[in-house]
Amino acid sequence: MFQWQRRLLLLGVRELSATAAYPADLLPRARGMVVVTGQNKVSGNPDDAMSSSDAEDDFQEPATPTATQAGQALPLLPQEFPEVVPLNVGGMYFTTRLSTLRRYEDTMLAAMFSGRHYIPTDAEGRYFIDRDGTYFGDILNFLRSGDLPPRERVRSVYKEAQYYSIGPLLDNLEDIQPLKGEKVRQAFLGLMPYYKDHLERIIEIAKLRAMQRKARFAKLKVCVFKEEMPITPYECPHFNSLRFERSESETKLFEHHCEVDVSFGPWEAVADVYDLLHCIVTDLSDRGITVDHQCIGVCDKHLINHYYCKRPIYEFKITWW
Repeated sequence: MFQWQRRLLLLGVRELSATAAYPADLLPRARGMVVVTGQNKVSGNPDDAMSSSDAEDDFQEPATPTATQAGQALPLLPQEFPEVVPLNVGGMYFTTRLSTLRRYEDTMLAAMFSGRHYIPTDAEGRYFIDRDGTYFGDILNFLRSGDLPPRERVRSVYKEAQYYSIGPLLDNLEDIQPLKGEKVRQAFLGLMPYYKDHLERIIEIAKLRAMQRKARFAKLKVCVFKEEMPITPYECPHFNSLRFERSESETKLFEHHCEVDVSFGPWEAVADVYDLLHCIVTDLSDRGITVDHQCIGVCDKHLINHYYCKRPIYEFKITWW
């Protein structure tokens, strides 16, 4: 089942099939009475049916036909739509051509208005879609003439395009800013598989500390380092000459965890520490979290010979209100 098919079910849009339930006014009503005695099903003369005490116990009132019975009793009647379709999307009204809604076959809207599904209507006869309609106009504009939304609405329209499964619109939006830049950024963040987990840890630690101290803000230490092994401009030549000659025991001497709350790194890319810091602050801000940060030094833990950690340590200040 495709995603848009699941959404149709959630919206209450029913597919018209041989076993689909018809509206009550279209269903044949049961007539007379039905008497069940043992394994014999008797119907017809009421007086004969009521003459048996066993029949009184087993008497069953007529029931509304099931969906299967309805499908067998009536032929399949697909829902028909007018050429000009009035829409009610979450309380916002739109009007468009049926051909516009069917522009791309593999979309949720094309499926909804294909005739294979029953779409509910409001009191005014508009076809109802239970979805916020704020950006539905942008969806229609693309289906009509290929128009794309202004930059400030690209992200929101992208979410709606995902909901309605409009592949061509998704492709077009991914090729313009800010989504095009976001693809590049995500390629960089993909080098750190625990990036999202570390963001959640920052938020959780800051929340607990603020609650424990009954404070408006909380501070925590974050280590952001690009190189796995310690390097400074002075030590670089020595380090490079040593890196291919280390024994396994020497390698373990370089392995340690800085005394911080959260660590990001290492990674191999052109993007540096400041680029990752920008990503962290941006993603926290997008979640409505006010964050400030500053470098408060480096980790000075001694490792081996004249090597020290030298990973930069940043203080993050999370303000809650």
